[in-house]
Amino acid sequence: MNNATRDQTRSVLQALAAAALFGLSTPLAKLLVGTIPPLLLAGLLYAGSGIGLALLIAMRALRRQPITEAPLVRRDVQWLAGAVLAGGVFGPILLMLGLTHTSASTASLLLNLEGVLTAVIAWVVFRENVDRRVFLGMVAIIAGSALLSWQRQTRPEIPWGALAIAGACLCWAIDNNLTRQVAGGDPMQIAAIKGGVAGTINVLLALVMGYRFPSALPLLATGVLGFVGYGLSLVLFVLALRGLGTARTGAYFSTAPFLGAALSLLLFTEHPDMAFWLAGGLMAIGVWLHVSENHDHLHEHHKLMHNHQHRHDAHHQHAHDFLWNGEEPHTHPHVHEPMTHSHPHYPDMHHRHDH
Repeated sequence: MNNATRDQTRSVLQALAAAALFGLSTPLAKLLVGTIPPLLLAGLLYAGSGIGLALLIAMRALRRQPITEAPLVRRDVQWLAGAVLAGGVFGPILLMLGLTHTSASTASLLLNLEGVLTAVIAWVVFRENVDRRVFLGMVAIIAGSALLSWQRQTRPEIPWGALAIAGACLCWAIDNNLTRQVAGGDPMQIAAIKGGVAGTINVLLALVMGYRFPSALPLLATGVLGFVGYGLSLVLFVLALRGLGTARTGAYFSTAPFLGAALSLLLFTEHPDMAFWLAGGLMAIGVWLHVSENHDHLHEHHKLMHNHQHRHDAHHQHAHDFLWNGEEPHTHPHVHEPMTHSHPHYPDMHHRHDH
């Protein structure tokens, strides 16, 4: 296995691991909805994420571990601020509101919409390549989500819970595309900032509205759940964005709801009907179409200067103007010279070319 294939495989595994952590957190958050108001719960989940990651960063500094990730710079602020507002404030609030009116298994599968909306924004707004196979997968996931949203309605009424969760997915889709713009930076720093700022804003809003902190045990449980299901998941998601691009990472992340739905069926002993399984089947087809894609063609790299963790491979053949001990991977500002070649690739940070 060459370095390029190894890097792509690692990115896929990072995306799947991020999906697993977040997917399992959804039905567990459902257990807390009855004891903690949705707005406060959203804030505590993100606060747990920010605090936990900040502690890891502090431990890394105290141990004087070498920093192998590129620091965030001033031009990253606007992208990160937008990501925090969309994904860290509005997204979790809508999700918690949706969970109060929707079963945990249905909510978990509805979260598949995040991958679809992420791909649509990446394709339309940021001009990321999405080929026919990915498009067909998106159609299958949309069909399953639409069926899931309406199949439990016994009379014609607006499914407010499903719409709230769909709104949360849109917020996270915007978040994902904005986060991609800073994915070359330290993922732990990115996730800690997003969690800390979003958690602070949501908790303050909840306190202003008159809500109060829960007792020690639910508070601790919420913090731990936020650290694992939101914090560590986001770190892995940012790492995957580097190697897969936004749409593909969103596609792999679409496996999260299946794990969440499976766990919710065990926790809440729900008995879904045939429409639920049909929706799940459509979503499974969509995810398979996404993850089985192979993209290979002759493409051109323009001159590019940036900073991120890398190793010397086909895309990193540069000299160093400082003493280097030969350790891989390493981090420093570097220049990519123009080149043209062909190989299987994803729209990662080095393959954002037109088609």
